[in-house]
Amino acid sequence: MTVTIGVHGSNPSLYLLARLGILERALEPLGETVTWVPVEGTRVGELLGDGTIDFGGTGSTPPIVGQAQGHDLVYVAVSAPRPEHGALLVADEGPVRAPVDLEDGTVVLSIGSWQTHFVAKALNDVGLSYRDDITAVRPEAGRDQAARLRSGEIAGWVAQGPELVAARREPGLRVLHRVGEVITDRSVFFASRAFVEERPDLVSIVVAALRGADEWAAAHLDEAAALHAAELPGTQADWAEALAALPWRLEPVPASFIAEQQEAADIFAANGFIDRPITVADAQADALTPVVAAVLAPADGGAR
Repeated sequence: MTVTIGVHGSNPSLYLLARLGILERALEPLGETVTWVPVEGTRVGELLGDGTIDFGGTGSTPPIVGQAQGHDLVYVAVSAPRPEHGALLVADEGPVRAPVDLEDGTVVLSIGSWQTHFVAKALNDVGLSYRDDITAVRPEAGRDQAARLRSGEIAGWVAQGPELVAARREPGLRVLHRVGEVITDRSVFFASRAFVEERPDLVSIVVAALRGADEWAAAHLDEAAALHAAELPGTQADWAEALAALPWRLEPVPASFIAEQQEAADIFAANGFIDRPITVADAQADALTPVVAAVLAPADGGAR
């Protein structure tokens, strides 16, 4: 069998796994192979649902959207929380002093990514609606978001990774919210139910390989940054700082995460971002939980 995995530059663990050969070496003795499919992160749920890929990784929003679209997905594992992964930026001298001040403003964010969850939850917490009280727009290539903030053209901008590192050097900007102040912002790994049920052995191998890629990255941040900077926007120095802020640790899916996803799904449904309510817990496979827990257990039985 060929395992087909969707990979994109916004998921560092999968991005590195696709370049390190760890999974290929693990699969070779079994006569199995892997195919890496470049994907847009916001479409991972859809691509799992239509069989284009077997396994993928994104932030918190795409699996909710995929489930709402009717795709039969299963949560496999999550990263530890990433509190410094992103932030909502505003003009230092502008009128936005708190999230409630974003009302009637334009916020630039990657719509459909974890950033939608972040902004929708921040607004919901102060009684505002993502659908009705702001205008959410995608970033346009070549536009200087920092300059747009300073000029008052936009009210807020969500930046992440090396982009956020660079933005922190910009004059006249400040952080309104770190992502960790609003959501846990875990990296989420999920698969089609057919793949999970038919080949749980391969799921466990993929999870073990992801753990290996994370352990390699934590020990080789400069090399990991160089691999990212070679193909993706951002300098190697900015990538190194951004990657150093990540936890590089996988966990079995906890009940607290499912509850957070359900809260997000309810907010999305109320705001029309998804067209029907969903039960997030349906995207679980009870038999998978002990398999993943065994793979991710510390080798010495101690805390990781």
